[in-house]
Amino acid sequence: MGSPEGEKGQYDDETLHEVTLTRGFWMGETEVPQGQWRALMGNNPSGDTGCGDDCPVGRVNWYEAVAFANALSSRVELDECYELATCKGKAGEGLECGEVRFRGLCRGYRLPTEAEWEYAARAGTTTRYWSGDDEKDLARVGWYAGNSGNRSHRVTEKAAPNPWGLHDMHGNVWEWVSDWSGPYSWRVQRDPAGPPSGENRVIRGGS
Repeated sequence: MGSPEGEKGQYDDETLHEVTLTRGFWMGETEVPQGQWRALMGNNPSGDTGCGDDCPVGRVNWYEAVAFANALSSRVELDECYELATCKGKAGEGLECGEVRFRGLCRGYRLPTEAEWEYAARAGTTTRYWSGDDEKDLARVGWYAGNSGNRSHRVTEKAAPNPWGLHDMHGNVWEWVSDWSGPYSWRVQRDPAGPPSGENRVIRGGS
């Protein structure tokens, strides 16, 4: 996890370190489409709606992301993985909560940890992007500042998913993970879940 020293575009906090994940997990094949969000939550917070229901939902804060995960779990009769307390507002309309408790291993939808997200994004590859090391390799599989026209695109518009069948792991919209933001450790880690608290949650994937 992280990136090697000297890799183009590396940030100072991306210390390369070994991580072991001991539990399997499922990941959605695409970013959450606006149509799915609207059908479940009854609104659409996205500012960019040009490509319709198949655009990824945007302008969703972290609390709204976990509220969506709970709503999706309830819809398909699975366990809700989060307890939200002292909340104000509505998901998709600026929801804020004073406390969110993750119930641990649960049979329901949740955000991935940052380590799980990176494992899924890399899909067994070791290059800068799963598709290669150069910007042309990124452009082939992701929407970013260099090719997006400053707008989001349909979640499967880039025909090639990564080797594990996941679309838009590079670009389109940022993706929330469960972790608080903090510096990576250089130590070997097992099922890391990030710092116990912090000021900001982690987003991954680019936009």
